[in-house]
Amino acid sequence: MPAQTHRIEEADVLVIGGGTAGFGAAIAAARQGLDVTLLEATSKIGGVMAFCPGMPWGGGYPVDQIIGGLLEELTSRLETMTPPAAEKRPCTLENFGPEIIYDHDIATLTMFEMLEEAGVAVRLNASAIAPKMAGSVIEEVSCFDRNGPFVVRPRIVIDCSGDGDISAKAGVPFHLGDASGNMMAVTISFHMIGVDWDAAFADPDPYFTRYAAKGVAEGRLHPDLSQLYLMRAFYEGSVFCNSVHLRGVDGTDPVAVGKATQEGRRRCHQLAQFLQAEVPGFEKAHMSMLSPTVGVRETRKLQGVIRVTGADLAQGTKFPDGIVACDNPIDDVMRGDESMTHDAAIESGSFYTLPFRALLPEKITNLMFAGRIISADATAFASVRGMPQCMTMGQATGTAAALALKDGCAVQDVDTQRLVRSMTQQGVNRLGVPS
Repeated sequence: MPAQTHRIEEADVLVIGGGTAGFGAAIAAARQGLDVTLLEATSKIGGVMAFCPGMPWGGGYPVDQIIGGLLEELTSRLETMTPPAAEKRPCTLENFGPEIIYDHDIATLTMFEMLEEAGVAVRLNASAIAPKMAGSVIEEVSCFDRNGPFVVRPRIVIDCSGDGDISAKAGVPFHLGDASGNMMAVTISFHMIGVDWDAAFADPDPYFTRYAAKGVAEGRLHPDLSQLYLMRAFYEGSVFCNSVHLRGVDGTDPVAVGKATQEGRRRCHQLAQFLQAEVPGFEKAHMSMLSPTVGVRETRKLQGVIRVTGADLAQGTKFPDGIVACDNPIDDVMRGDESMTHDAAIESGSFYTLPFRALLPEKITNLMFAGRIISADATAFASVRGMPQCMTMGQATGTAAALALKDGCAVQDVDTQRLVRSMTQQGVNRLGVPS
């Protein structure tokens, strides 16, 4: 058999990862006239949307004003459908602002359509394996799909993979989890269909702790299910169950993720049976849309030109190169122990912004990153990781790619004031506001 010849592809921009950050990066770059390839290792875009069907877009309304940009465009498309496929609702959990609840399947379809309209070359079931470096530049990225290996030669790489594999292999320093290496728990979710909402949510306790305590005490629920995260889903009678968290899982280890998924499915089934038997309103309900795998919140956090800290959040810092507003609480999920926090990150009525420099490596001149691999400490990360913020981070990197290529400069030398102006022109709100 003759040796296999690698396929070679060219692109102005290679976006690695099709979650909300990759979606934002790919569309923003393509709308600037760039040739964009979006590489996604699974069969769907949307990231956590694919792993946790129906996960609300929380944090989309800092201080009750929508972030804007691509998030607003996508939301508007869904809201104006007949019948509507999305709506703004208050979150029942403490310290969270309004959320965007939506029809998961229609949202995914619409995201694919927006990528098509922008002219993005979407490559599903394709993985980026390793970068080839030429000094401080990523010259090539080795990739793989069912037909074998291929190579992409990009002018700029945007890593939106969630784990930052290519960035790490290119030499970008990183750390896992907090200062002790503890990462947030992974989660597997499901829906209960046929729930009587009025009966189910009559108890004012948003965490169903009385019922959970009974289940744990009787050995019918895992001890980590002392709080139940049960939320009205988009369609009446459907409840999104985001309760089953598994601690101590290294999300960069595929074997560990596989084991956690199976254990999580067992706990989900136990919880569904418990809800049917014990919680009013669930008597005639059934489990549906069990996640295909666990959703991973946290692995690598890359080292950027600047690192966002919890102190930056608490002070309400509006960075001069801020590219998205945020006021999410410190939503920390079982990092190291069973504790869960939703502590306010900032005083009520205030917001902070995320700096573009936190999406840039210090040395590699044609690489940016966006999403949950942002350069941030553990406290800041627990606030900034929402899907709306990730989508807008991606939008900023895609926009910056066009500026860098137009000016023939390194990504670190992009004129950030031009970037902020461009993001504002694209409808992103509350940028350019001094601290």
